[in-house]
Amino acid sequence: MIHPELLKFAPKPAPLINGNIWNVFLSYRSINRAWVLNLYDILIELGHKVFLDQYVIKPGDILMEKLENALEKSQAGILIWSNEARDSGWVKKEYYVLEKKADKEDDFYFIPVRINHVNLPPFADNRIFVDFTAYPDGPNGGDLIKLLHAIIGSPLSPEAIKFSNDLDESAEMAFAQVNASIGNGRWERLLELMEQGGLAWETSAALGCKTANGLISLKKYTEAIDVLKKLEIKFPKSLRPKQLKGLALARRGIANDIEDAQEILGVLNHLNHLDPESLGIYARTWMDRYIVSNDINDLKQSRKLYADAFEKSPDDSYTGINAAAKSIMIGTHADIAKAYEYAEKVQKIVGTSPIPNDYWKTATVAEVFLIKKQFKEAGEMYAEAILIEPKSFGSHKSTKKQALKLSEKLQASANEKSLVLEAFKHLDSLN
Repeated sequence: MIHPELLKFAPKPAPLINGNIWNVFLSYRSINRAWVLNLYDILIELGHKVFLDQYVIKPGDILMEKLENALEKSQAGILIWSNEARDSGWVKKEYYVLEKKADKEDDFYFIPVRINHVNLPPFADNRIFVDFTAYPDGPNGGDLIKLLHAIIGSPLSPEAIKFSNDLDESAEMAFAQVNASIGNGRWERLLELMEQGGLAWETSAALGCKTANGLISLKKYTEAIDVLKKLEIKFPKSLRPKQLKGLALARRGIANDIEDAQEILGVLNHLNHLDPESLGIYARTWMDRYIVSNDINDLKQSRKLYADAFEKSPDDSYTGINAAAKSIMIGTHADIAKAYEYAEKVQKIVGTSPIPNDYWKTATVAEVFLIKKQFKEAGEMYAEAILIEPKSFGSHKSTKKQALKLSEKLQASANEKSLVLEAFKHLDSLN
């Protein structure tokens, strides 16, 4: 449950009248989805009807028409502004629609929200905004109280202002402690902090989700699952803990974990509650099943989910390259042609040069070259990726395995394979 004090000072949603069906419309760039999901969870817990495209728009819907109808039938609009959003023509277009609606309708409230250190664009200069740069993992602190009042056009009482300041102090310290523990690899300390709790921990699931994500990154999957079970009880309407639980189960991979992960993610998928990241996790579980079963239908299901995720988030290179790779593995002429289409789209995202300090994205650039049968360029780019993390032998081995599998499916000649695999010769001495 949300902390009683937050319930006390958070205003209730305004009644839906005059044909409105949404209390809040969320406009954002897909790369900021994890932050937005935490805001969505809070608003839902507080009783708001929230339009978030990925949970409303279904395959076959006309996107622009659906968005315009939702905007027209919303009482408030929140624009999530970030370094990533500033280059999005789509977000800017939604901004102008929101601005026009706010100018035309006195009872429509439009609030820009900044989530990292970036200047607001000139077109937002005339708007008061809410600043969450101190909370890059999800809304918290006093600005959350301000946002909740802003979306119904209500000023804060003196008591709410005091609570807002107290929440700021609590949240700032809590997030700093969690960040320090993750950075220092102290997974036991993360569990201590979760157990100690406090106001910021009970305001939303964001801090607990950050803790669980930290545990997953430290490969403490069982501990992450235990944290997420507690969050599911405390925040039963929140989606993010369920999605992360599916990820932790899939990563742990002991007996029945894949089946349990698939059950969680499958239910969320059928309820249209999977973001592209979680669709990618769901797709991975089907690939794991295929490795055991060798049933082509499991592989096709994995490809379908990666493709669905890429369609929902066309700037997500991870799901795009996996949709391409799985298409190659299916292996028909039509599927290989489809793989080339996906690869072309991914190349527009990642480019054709190494990505500084990012092994996996640079390896993605290489895999795009490989799928396009540019074997020499693929080998050179794999070598660039290895230079970024020269001691990450586990990553090198899995990358080599994937490159070899794709080369064989693409019927590369012995010389073409050698061009691709030359980058991995250092692994021979490790066998």
